[in-house]
Amino acid sequence: MPSSKSLRNYSRTSKRPRRPFEKERLDSELKLVGEYGLKNKREVWRTRLVLSKIRSTARSLLTLSDKDERRIFEGEALIRRLHKYGILDVEKNKLDYVLGLKIEDFMQRRLQTMVFKLSLAKSIHHARVLIKQRHIRVRTQMVDVPSFLVRTDSEKHIDFALTSPLSVNGKPGRVKRKKINAKANKEKEGGEGEGGDAAAEEQE
Repeated sequence: MPSSKSLRNYSRTSKRPRRPFEKERLDSELKLVGEYGLKNKREVWRTRLVLSKIRSTARSLLTLSDKDERRIFEGEALIRRLHKYGILDVEKNKLDYVLGLKIEDFMQRRLQTMVFKLSLAKSIHHARVLIKQRHIRVRTQMVDVPSFLVRTDSEKHIDFALTSPLSVNGKPGRVKRKKINAKANKEKEGGEGEGGDAAAEEQE
């Protein structure tokens, strides 16, 4: 049986920029990090690598003839997948539109952005906290990855997890349980105190 080391995937998930101190790129990346509540710039680089791979695939398919079987089969599959995730509009059915995709198109489909848009969170940063603390589900699946890409048919099924204290039928959280117990103890002590006073008055 092969070892776990041999089964590891060593392919890169992100790519560092060639010019690390280019002012325009630094400003645009910083704007994306703030606007979409990202953890660091590596998340931007990872999305940019995915976008560059998709564009290079589309570019290579466009070099083939219109009637080429590979272009028809792979091109339709690529466009269908982008439609499924809502990255590309349904009206846009040509490979030329794939070359016009921007990094913002992917950022808009992240679960973190969708949670904020659906008003489940007070801010984009609060949305990230809710996801990481396992309060959000997509359909019946609990998701704790902020960069999870939401499909168009799953948009309406984003809600609080059934086990979350924030849901309608969820169990109370740690702080709420603590307050309930404190209130119950206070009422219990008050009841015992009143009973003791009544007993003392009867004896007198």
